[in-house]
Amino acid sequence: QVQLVESGGGWVQAGGSLRLSCAASGRTVSSYIMGWFRQAPGKEREFVARITWSGSSTYYANSVKGRFTISRDNVKNTVYLQMNSLKPEDTAIYYCAAATSLYGAYDYWGQGTQVTVSS
Repeated sequence: QVQLVESGGGWVQAGGSLRLSCAASGRTVSSYIMGWFRQAPGKEREFVARITWSGSSTYYANSVKGRFTISRDNVKNTVYLQMNSLKPEDTAIYYCAAATSLYGAYDYWGQGTQVTVSS
């Protein structure tokens, strides 16, 4: 089992950048596919990005492709989400999650970190 804690959220103006971190404890993150999701007010949670065990493969939602970068440091047991060129529509609570298989369910979730982008 793994515990996940997100940090790095905050307020930023449109066009700005933030880097989110997801620190894991318990089992090492190298055992998991790691993903980022977000949920805006009044909307369902949506997928943002995911990265494979070694970090060799990443996948992004179309809405963030080219602006966001997911990465992982298995030594530090941390996953990151670099967010550039932020837009007001990126405002949401961002969650990291862990899955044991590439196309399986995400079994472990963090508590989330708020990102607010003002226009």
